[in-house]
Amino acid sequence: MNPTTAADLAYQDEILQGVSRTFALTIPQLPDALEQVVGNAYLLCRIADTIEDDKHLPYADKREFSERFIKVVNGGEDAQQFARDLHPRLSPTATADEHDLIHNTPAVIRITHSFNERQQAALQRCIRIMADGMSRYQEADVTKGLKDQQDMDSYCYYVAGVVGEMLTELFCDYSSAIDKNHDELMQLAVSFGQGLQMTNILKDIWDDQKRDMCWLPQSVLESYGVSLDGAAPLRNGREFQQALGHLIGVARMHLGNALQYTLLLPGNETGIRRFCLWALGMAVLTLRNINSHRGFTSGDEVKISRRSVRATIISTNLLTRHDFMLRWLFNRLASGLP
Repeated sequence: MNPTTAADLAYQDEILQGVSRTFALTIPQLPDALEQVVGNAYLLCRIADTIEDDKHLPYADKREFSERFIKVVNGGEDAQQFARDLHPRLSPTATADEHDLIHNTPAVIRITHSFNERQQAALQRCIRIMADGMSRYQEADVTKGLKDQQDMDSYCYYVAGVVGEMLTELFCDYSSAIDKNHDELMQLAVSFGQGLQMTNILKDIWDDQKRDMCWLPQSVLESYGVSLDGAAPLRNGREFQQALGHLIGVARMHLGNALQYTLLLPGNETGIRRFCLWALGMAVLTLRNINSHRGFTSGDEVKISRRSVRATIISTNLLTRHDFMLRWLFNRLASGLP
C-alpha cells in the first residue's frame, strides 16, 4: 500500500465518524474485505445527497453538479476540478464535515477507483440512479406530499432501495455462498431499503414540514379523509392518526422483508448479518415509538434512546446465527404494529 492510499483510507475512516454516527457504528461490523468498499459507497452517496440538500444552489446547478459527480465516479471527469468548483458554492448551512467531504472528494474517488470491476460497477450504478432520481424530486413540488403510494415507493427506491441493490452486489462479490441467492436477495433488497426509509420519513414528518416538505402519499391520506392542502393536519386528529397507522403498517411489512433478506445470508457471515440486524432492529423500535405516540410533534420525541440502541446491539449479537430466535425477536418487537 502506498502512502497516498494509506492517507486516503485514514481520511475515509475519520470523515465517516463525522457525517454518520450510525454508519460509523455499523460499517466496522463488516468483514475487512467489505468494510472499505461499503464505507466508500456511503461517502459517495453522502456527496450526492449534500448536493441535493444544499439550500443555496439553484435547481439547475444542482442537476449540473449531480451529473458531473456521476462522471467523476465513472472516471470521466477530474475529481479535483469538481471539488474546486463545488466547494465554494456550498451553503454556509452545510455542516463543517460536509464541506470537508466535498473538499476531499479526490481522496474518496481514489479509493473508489481502486476496487475491482464488479464493485465499481455497483457503486457507479447506485450513484447514477440515486443522483438522477433525487434531482427529479428536488425539482418537484413536495410541499403537499407525494401523489400516491407508488410515488412514495419510487422516491424510497431512489434514496434507499438502490442502495440495498448496491450492497447486495457487494455482498455477492465478496461471497460465492451469498451469490447463490443473488436473485432472491435483489428482490428483497429494495424492500429492505424502503422499510428503513419509510421509518425515517414517518419519524421526520413534522421536521420536514418546517422546511415546507412532505414525503407522505396524498392518496393514502385522502382515503382517510385527510388533506394536506392548506393547514397542516391536526396531529391528534383521529383521521390523520389512522392514516399514519396505515403507513406504519406498510413500513412494518417492508421490515419483515428485511428480516427475510438477512436470514438468506449464511449464518457464519456474522459481520454482514449484524450490519443488517442492527439497522433493522433500530427501525422496528422507532416504528414502535411512532405507533405508540402518534400525536408526536418532532422526531426527537420518537427517536430511540441510547439504551435501546445498546439493547438492539446486544440482543442481535447474541442471536446472530439463530434464525428461529431472530424471527421470534422480530415478531415480539413488531407485535402491536399495524
